[in-house]
Amino acid sequence: MAYTALEKMRRINEEKYKCDIGPVQPTLYHSEQGSFDLKSCALRFIHERCEGLRFSRKIEEEEEKTGKYQGVSTAPGQIPYNMQMDINRLCLERELEKFLDSGATQDAYTVYYCFLEIFLGSYAKSKRMVELLSEYEINGSSLLIKHRDHYSHSVYVFALGLAIYESNENYRRTFNKFYHFDTESDDAGNSHAAATFFLAYWGLTSLFHDIGYPFELPFEQVLSYFELEDEERGKNTPFLAYKNIHVMTDLGDQAKARFEELYGREFKTVDELLAYDITRKLGEMYGFSESYMLDVMKNKAVAPENSNYHMDHGYFSALRLFQGLTEAMGIDSQNKSEAWTDDFQTAHIDALSAIALHNIIFKYSVAFVKTKGLPPLPMDIHPLAWLLMICDELQCWDRTAYGRNSRTQLQPMGAGFNFRNDRLVVRYLFDEDEQDKIDTYLEQYVAWKSSGRKGQEPKLKAYSDIANEKKTFTNEIKKIVDTSGMPLIVVCDIAPVNRGSKQLYLSNSNFLHLHDFAVALNARYAHAGEEKNVDQKTLEEEFAGLSLEYKITSIDQAKNFGRYLNAIHCFYSDRSVDYDVLKEFTPEQINCLGPMEYERWVRYLNSMGWSCGDLYEKIPVPDGVDEESFRETLCVQMRCNKYAMSGDELTGAKIYERYCELPADYKDKDSLPFNSMLQLVRKFDGLRIYQFSTGPRA
Repeated sequence: MAYTALEKMRRINEEKYKCDIGPVQPTLYHSEQGSFDLKSCALRFIHERCEGLRFSRKIEEEEEKTGKYQGVSTAPGQIPYNMQMDINRLCLERELEKFLDSGATQDAYTVYYCFLEIFLGSYAKSKRMVELLSEYEINGSSLLIKHRDHYSHSVYVFALGLAIYESNENYRRTFNKFYHFDTESDDAGNSHAAATFFLAYWGLTSLFHDIGYPFELPFEQVLSYFELEDEERGKNTPFLAYKNIHVMTDLGDQAKARFEELYGREFKTVDELLAYDITRKLGEMYGFSESYMLDVMKNKAVAPENSNYHMDHGYFSALRLFQGLTEAMGIDSQNKSEAWTDDFQTAHIDALSAIALHNIIFKYSVAFVKTKGLPPLPMDIHPLAWLLMICDELQCWDRTAYGRNSRTQLQPMGAGFNFRNDRLVVRYLFDEDEQDKIDTYLEQYVAWKSSGRKGQEPKLKAYSDIANEKKTFTNEIKKIVDTSGMPLIVVCDIAPVNRGSKQLYLSNSNFLHLHDFAVALNARYAHAGEEKNVDQKTLEEEFAGLSLEYKITSIDQAKNFGRYLNAIHCFYSDRSVDYDVLKEFTPEQINCLGPMEYERWVRYLNSMGWSCGDLYEKIPVPDGVDEESFRETLCVQMRCNKYAMSGDELTGAKIYERYCELPADYKDKDSLPFNSMLQLVRKFDGLRIYQFSTGPRA
């Protein structure tokens, strides 16, 4: 069984209550096209290879000795600790599945959320680091000439890496050997340990490889303001450089001591640490010294003219992630060197150096792909960097275009993958409504060839790079990374566009709003009638105390709220707009919201392995035990609910029919507190719900 702690709890319940009540073993997604597409491979990796993720045998033994569970569900101590870890992994699997179905930034958000909660202990500790990139891209990227989304892009990169590790034996053996896992043994425990190690450090590498873009965007905005098509980049225009960068690079005494312990030498700055790690891995093959690489690092922020007037977001991403890791580990606030000893490992530095390399350092300061053409990076000398570079290049589909030129280019809207037999076949899909652009390009290209290739070759970014006979797209990748261990075949095709899964509504739902809505939705039961008196910090602390599963279900409800409001002709925004503020939901509106929320809840529970049942209400309550908490604990241990629905064929009609049969008090419990939520959301950044059925005010 993939979810072994859930299975163990099922057996305990079966023995105790003499019936198979649950929990239900979660199902694994399988594609109709086979099991070697992107979605199947990525989800199979989490479902099967990551068995036992974050389990603690020590805590399990303590639970067995004391008879007290240490896991959190609706409250602390309700379930075994390892069962909570299994549910956390299931949350990650399900949220990644949702994202791969939709490609929506809201679904990318919950993948980040799950990863941070699982591996860094709390989303709140890294909240700002995650949200800043999205805010910058949404609000500032339209001022640029070239720019596309990097938030959803990073989650696609994450999924690609999982699929490659899962399907490609060459890469899997290379990674495992590099990190000293036994590559000859068939032991399942060794395989699971290697996979969970990969998940942790690949997640850091892929999900945060572009968080330095807020440093690059202002630089590019200034260039875009002055840049002309015929002018050489940056030569005759003002440009930005960063001062005071030492506040991001200087190492404190704790860090110096830890890295001296790890590497046997002293480092004063993150620049020195990155230069050392990159040189140690790549220096001999590419013929550069540590002092050379240190100069490259030091010049990134202060002398962009040395990099053809580019501000390297990869370098800043590495610095920002280093800060984020230390903050999440509590290094600065607790001032304990033990935290470094226990948590910060050389693999963290491997992730940072991979991020630092992925943009322009490797291409233009190591391999000189445009000039010297040194060999591409083999996967065995830096497996994380190799994987990041190839996945970053491959992920060019379904990316929102923000820049002025980017919006007019023809980018792939989708992609199909086949990872079978240790190779990778990619089929990029272009919008069939753009066929006229393609036909025009092909006519121009044929005419250009017929003329003896006189003049400038016609191009249609990015279609021409993928489709042309020179295979420009594929060959550029092969100049960067050695693909001999994963032969790469790239083709393109035309298909009808499908935007149905994006769920685009008028509500302005950036990530800050999702979190705030989730906090308010969670609080609407406990604080009904006292909304004015409760402070925002209290609401956030209550939310932080939830298990990951219950945080995600609140966020899932928040993600659907744009759809709910759209159905009753409303929307939410943090901007003052010329529509009436909704001060209270009408009974008719609540009657519309109730069935929609019930269907969401039913589908969420079904996907998370819950079943329909009421045994938890029939077990006799022991003497001296609070009945409500006793039954709630049984409910989460059995993972069954009398109002849930089981089965694979949960149609909307069946769910609505079941909703109509629910007791009135149960319906009111979920729907009436929506008016309390209206008051609570106002505590967060001026968020308001507006109604547009009456139109703008005159």
